[in-house]
Amino acid sequence: MSIAALLCCVALFIALSLLSAAVNRLFNATIIIYCACFAIALVMLWGGVVHLLTHASDMTIVLPIGLPWTGAHFKLDALAAFFLVVVNLGAATASFYALGYGRHEEAPHRVLPFYPAFLAAMNLVVLANDAFTFLFSWELMSLASWALVMAHHREKENARAGYIYIVMASFGTLMLLLAFALLSGPGGHYVFSGMQGHVLTPLRAAVVLFLVLLGAGSKAGIYPLHVWLPLAHPAAPSHVSGLMSGVMTKVAVYGFIRIVFGLLGGTGEDGGMAVLALGGITAVMGVLYALLQHDLKKLLAYHTVENIGIIFIGLGLALVFQADGHAAFAALAFTAALFHVFNHSLFKSLLFFGAGAVQTATRTRDMERLGGLIHRMPQTAFVFLVGCAAISALPPFNGFASEWLTFQAIIQGPVLTHWGLKTLVPVAGAMLALAAALAAACFVKVYGIVFLGRPRTEPAKSAVETDRFSLATMSFLALLCLLAGIFPGVFTSGLTPAVHEMTGAQMPQHAIWLSLVPVSAVRSSYNGLFIFIFIVLAAGVAAFVARRFGGGAPRQAPAWDCGFPLDDPATQYTAGSFAQPIRRVFGGHLFRASARVEMPPPGSLAPARLIRELHDLAWEEIYKRIAARVLCIAERLNRFQVLSLRHYLSIVFFCLILLLMVLTLWF
Repeated sequence: MSIAALLCCVALFIALSLLSAAVNRLFNATIIIYCACFAIALVMLWGGVVHLLTHASDMTIVLPIGLPWTGAHFKLDALAAFFLVVVNLGAATASFYALGYGRHEEAPHRVLPFYPAFLAAMNLVVLANDAFTFLFSWELMSLASWALVMAHHREKENARAGYIYIVMASFGTLMLLLAFALLSGPGGHYVFSGMQGHVLTPLRAAVVLFLVLLGAGSKAGIYPLHVWLPLAHPAAPSHVSGLMSGVMTKVAVYGFIRIVFGLLGGTGEDGGMAVLALGGITAVMGVLYALLQHDLKKLLAYHTVENIGIIFIGLGLALVFQADGHAAFAALAFTAALFHVFNHSLFKSLLFFGAGAVQTATRTRDMERLGGLIHRMPQTAFVFLVGCAAISALPPFNGFASEWLTFQAIIQGPVLTHWGLKTLVPVAGAMLALAAALAAACFVKVYGIVFLGRPRTEPAKSAVETDRFSLATMSFLALLCLLAGIFPGVFTSGLTPAVHEMTGAQMPQHAIWLSLVPVSAVRSSYNGLFIFIFIVLAAGVAAFVARRFGGGAPRQAPAWDCGFPLDDPATQYTAGSFAQPIRRVFGGHLFRASARVEMPPPGSLAPARLIRELHDLAWEEIYKRIAARVLCIAERLNRFQVLSLRHYLSIVFFCLILLLMVLTLWF
């Protein structure tokens, strides 16, 4: 498919957005808009897959819009094709899911006009080939997603989430603008091909890397720029939450890759170490925050932070291997990062869609008010279990395959010559292992509290299964999670053109007889199909033996009640009980966690209360302090609003002189 056809599809998204603004109050507007988005996304998905698998040559086009005498430049290469697959697979599944979920939306007229624009903007970011088009598309993506976050703006928490999100999004765009300004050089090149030919000094390259980490990292959700993410993702409708968490954060990863690997040409070892360390910290902090949450969608949002950290571990490894001259190992790490980009888009969309089904059925996201849903929503419970296993990196699902591939890149760390990397790479491996273990513990809590046990409230007791569109979408994503875990070599082989384009190399081997072989068969290999068959056979044999030799007919006994012989759901384990050991180990230092008991005075009928407090140190130590400083400065600047005209002219004159002096010294 040509790039012109892909841009026509983007234009259809934009036209659909304008159309939905006029017809969104019609009875069947939801079906029309989401069906059209589903069809357009499928066409663009097919275009990306064909370009990637056929190893087609790069395609460019210049449209007479945008900056005068420059135009808008677009390019379709292997990296863009891969991210088109990620974006439009997520868009197609979200649109199909919304055919059922959208019928329960309270304010469809506030969602429908911005949904197609959001899809168009993400595709434009991927196809953009000049700084102006990239930044314009990036800002359009931010504004459209902000409008979707604010769909339920009358809720106080949603309004706060939207405000914090738009502030962080504007900050990120400003950082990317400054990064492009440095990359453009004295010639002022806006087109990416011109930026690639401009060689930067080490200092300017380090500044560009720092700015891109702030700009793209704030959108992706790396720590400590993640503060908007656990607020905005739960506030949006669930199909939008799936897109923001599973897809939009990957567009931010694309922006980082395009600028750092493509335009900057990589970084030195110090820059790679910074990215690697930041990825490890993000992975661990994200999963620790998630473990302590009781809001289901907020917990999933924090797990997005964790998985973004895993992706940046892979990208950091690719940078350090590339700087040290080990191109094949850089390709291995880069393949692991891209494979996890794809895998996370699958299982995170699945989990957010499952959370949306639970919220629709019970009208709550609070896990403490759920329970027993496996009996009332059995199909949702099954596909949600697949998502839990995949995000917990359990074989034979796709999360295990990409994290295992990342570990294989970490194992190659001894070939590095830099003394700091010989220490940092094993530490990053330990942090990745810790994050994987904590993620498994977290989703034991999630599944146990939400779907197992007894219903804790009447809405949970009266819940019914979700609609067929939602179930079909979640089942399809669950199947993809299994297939990508069973046949990982097929998927990583499809990434070869994008990996070679960015690193100049490819994995030494990909697959031998359906086995994923990252370096050589002598060192390590992974056969997902064999593990799947073994698990099925072992489970079947165990079930047969238990049924055949387990004493005849099944015996019935009361469910374990934690030592309390009361038929009361309150005697069950809660989300807080699961998180208590983690809170005691890590909470005191990382979250300033505290717990106190309020006992009523003698004779009072008031109940005793256990009050737990957690603090987000990134928010309190960085952002609240910045906000306080800004407010203080703004109050002092208020005096400039009551000056005379003579004073205003004097200020303008001195500012002009100051700017001329800066330009003189700069050049």
